[in-house]
Amino acid sequence: MAAPSGDAYDPAMADGAAEVRIRGMHAAIERDGEQDLVAVEEPLEIRVDGEPLAITMRTPGDDEHLAAGFLLGEGLIDRWPHVGPPRDLAANTVDVRGPLLRDPGVRRFYTTSSCGVCGKGALEQVAVDAPPLALDPPDLIVSRALLAQLPDRLVQPEFQRTGGLHATGLFDADGTLRCVREDVGRHNAMDKAIGWALEAGLVPLERALLCVSGRLSFELVQKAVLARAPVLVGVGAPTSLAVELARDRGLTLCGFARRGRVNVYSGAARVG
Repeated sequence: MAAPSGDAYDPAMADGAAEVRIRGMHAAIERDGEQDLVAVEEPLEIRVDGEPLAITMRTPGDDEHLAAGFLLGEGLIDRWPHVGPPRDLAANTVDVRGPLLRDPGVRRFYTTSSCGVCGKGALEQVAVDAPPLALDPPDLIVSRALLAQLPDRLVQPEFQRTGGLHATGLFDADGTLRCVREDVGRHNAMDKAIGWALEAGLVPLERALLCVSGRLSFELVQKAVLARAPVLVGVGAPTSLAVELARDRGLTLCGFARRGRVNVYSGAARVG
């Protein structure tokens, strides 16, 4: 991906942040030539056996985990695949060696950093690929106080630097943070965290808690369910489709977790 021309972009910073020149305003005084850090956003092409399957706009880093997490969240794999650079060594590309669990058919994916893949077809597919989680009796009990604290336990160094990244944290049932990943796309951050867990042999995430730094969309619920995580917590609000899918699949979905409070939208049997 070509960088913008001029002095506005410093490609030497490849750690998730790029340096840009800005005109700052401080107490109504303009200061030209100041520097600021912004989150990097570049495309990643995911191939399967050399054939393009998906393009997502992401923050570079953990690309193999992102690809594996994405494929798991689409019900296309259930274990860590062989994933690496493509044979042509194309930049911003990873190649996964099949076979997949099912044929994606003619479907190809393009996802932006603001939203992922959604729609009626995806809703029907998650119902096929992910049986409901156990709620009667519940497979896990977590205190409401712990759920409310999870966002405070997220470690987000790149957000602190840029203010432009989402995060997903993977916690043990006792609230111990196991993994956190950041990305300009909330769905990418979750794919990276779940991909890490897949490689570590922790999937299915039957006694894990997932926490995201923003709102709770349908895609995030879908990914959590397919990874078999029983609890998903967010700082923001869920969407109507996220609540509908969470209730249908038996996922404990919690939103507005902040300052010691949390709203439980589904799966309240797991909340002690």
